Amino acid sequence: MARERRRKRDLTGLAPAFTIAAPSGARIRDRLRPAPEDEKVLRLVGEHLGRCQRADLAERVRIGQVTPKDARRAERKRKLTAVSSSRWAGAMTRASEDQYQLSMRCLYDERVGLRRAIGAITRRLAAPCGKRAKNGVRGYADQNERVHKQRRRQVLEAKLAVVEQKIAAGQPSIVAGGRRLAKLRHHLADACLSEAEWRDRWEAERLFITADGESGAPHGNYTITVDPADGTVTLVLPEPLRHLSNAPRGRYQFACTVTFHHRRDEWLDRVTAHRAVRYDIIRDSARGRWHLDASWAAARAMPPTPSEIKARGERLLGVDLNADHLAACVIDMHGNPVGAPVTIPLRLAGPASTRDGRLRAAISQLITMAGEHGCVGIAIEDLGFAEARQAGRETMGRGRRGKKFRRTVADIPTARFRERLRGMAYHAGLVVIAVDPAFTSRWGGQHWTKSLQEQSKKAKVTRHHAAGVAIGRRDALGHGIRRRPGVTAHHRRMVMRRATGQATSLPRARGAASPPRTAGTPTPGGKTRPRRGDQLTLFPDLEDRSRGHRTT
Repeated sequence: MARERRRKRDLTGLAPAFTIAAPSGARIRDRLRPAPEDEKVLRLVGEHLGRCQRADLAERVRIGQVTPKDARRAERKRKLTAVSSSRWAGAMTRASEDQYQLSMRCLYDERVGLRRAIGAITRRLAAPCGKRAKNGVRGYADQNERVHKQRRRQVLEAKLAVVEQKIAAGQPSIVAGGRRLAKLRHHLADACLSEAEWRDRWEAERLFITADGESGAPHGNYTITVDPADGTVTLVLPEPLRHLSNAPRGRYQFACTVTFHHRRDEWLDRVTAHRAVRYDIIRDSARGRWHLDASWAAARAMPPTPSEIKARGERLLGVDLNADHLAACVIDMHGNPVGAPVTIPLRLAGPASTRDGRLRAAISQLITMAGEHGCVGIAIEDLGFAEARQAGRETMGRGRRGKKFRRTVADIPTARFRERLRGMAYHAGLVVIAVDPAFTSRWGGQHWTKSLQEQSKKAKVTRHHAAGVAIGRRDALGHGIRRRPGVTAHHRRMVMRRATGQATSLPRARGAASPPRTAGTPTPGGKTRPRRGDQLTLFPDLEDRSRGHRTT
C-alpha cells in the first residue's frame, strides 16, 4: 500500500512542459589563409597576449570569490593596457572573469555529484548484505563488495574535502590550454603523438587573439576589423609589436581575405550599421589551419507557450531520443498521430567533428519532416542523466547488464542534441518544447504501440515511436496519454481500423436518436440482446436515421 501511495505521489509531480528559449547569439566561421609573414605575426600576437591573459587569470584566482566591485578589474586593466592596448586589456580581463566563474560553477557541480554518490553508497551500506532494508534500499551482494564500497566512500569523502576547501577559498584549479591536453603529455605513445606535435597543439590552445565588439566602432570592432566590401582583415598590434605594422595607426593588414558565406546577410546588416561584432582568430593545429569566428548577440525572442500552441490548434512533431536513433511521429491538435512513424538513425562513432556533423544531419531530417507535415514545433524530452552518472553503479546496476546500460546512457547526446536542435529549429521558424520524460516509454508502449502498428502496415513500430506519441500528446498538448476505448472500432462499410483514439470529448445525443437497448427491452422474435443499429454513432448517416425503431 505504501508503494502504491508513493507511485501516485510521483505521478502528480510531473513537471509542466515549457518552450526552450531561442539562442541568445550567433557565431559563424570562415577560413583564414595567411601568408607565411602573416602567420608569423599572428603567432607573435597570440603568444604575447596569451602570456598577459594567463598572468591576469592567475591574479584573478588569487583574489578569490568576491563581488564584482572588489575584483579590481579596473586596476588589472590598467596594468594590461601598458603592454597591449586598452581594448585588448578589456578583452583579457573579461575572459579571465568568465573563466573564473565557469570554474567555480564546475566546483559546485562536482560537490553536488560527490555528495550524491556518497549518499547512495551510505544508504546501501546501512542495509544488510543480500537483503533489503525497511525503506526498500537493497544491500550489497556480499561482504567483499561491501568492503570495497566502504573504501570507495572514503576516497569520495577525501575528494569532497578537497573540493570544499577550494570552494571556501574561492580558488579553483584552472589549466590554461586544457587539463586533458596537459595530462596527454605523459601518454604520447597511447595518443600516437610525437613531442613536437603535442607541443604544437599545446601552444595553439594557449594563443589568445580575441577582440570584443564595440557599437559605433568601424564595422562593429576597432581591434579586429573586417571590411564588408572586399573582406580585408586588419588588427591593432600590441604596444611591444607596433614595429611590425604595415598600416596606419599601428595596425597590421593581412594579405588574405575572408568571406562569411553562412548567415552572411545578418553579418552584413551588423557591420554596415557599425553594431558590435566579436572576432576570434583560432588555430587548428591538427589540420594546420587558421579560422576567423564572428559572433554577436541576438535580439530576445519570446516563443509561444504550449498552451498557446494548443489553443491555435497546431501540429507538433514528437521525438524520442535514443542512443542510436531518433523516433519521430506527427501529432495533430487532438493528440492523434498522423501518418506513419519515422526512424532516423544516429551513428555517433568517430571523432567529434564527425559526430557533430551526423547529429546535425539527423536534426535537419527532423526539421524537414516537420515542415512537410505543417508542424509548428518539435517536442522532446527534458533529459539529463547527471544524477544517474554521478551515482554510477549504485543506481544504474552492476555486472554485465549494468555496464551495458551505463554505456547506453553515456552514448545518448542529450545536451548536444538539445543545443543543436534549439539553434537549427529557431532559424527554421520552429518552436522546441521540452517535456517531463517520466513514464513516456512505458505508457506509450502500453497504449500506442499496437495502434500505431495497425495504422502503418509497412513500417516497424517500436515502443520508442509510441513514446514520441506520448511526448507530443500528454506533455506538449496536455491531453491524456491513454486512448479512448471504443474509438478504434471497425468501420461499418470499409471494415478498417480507425487511426487512433481521439482526445476530444464525444458528442452527445441529438434529435430523435434513441437510447441504446438493454437486455430488458422487448424485441420481435424473443431476442433480448442489444441491437447494433440502435446504438448512438459518432457520425450517423441517412440510412441509420431513417431506420428508426420497430414497434412491439
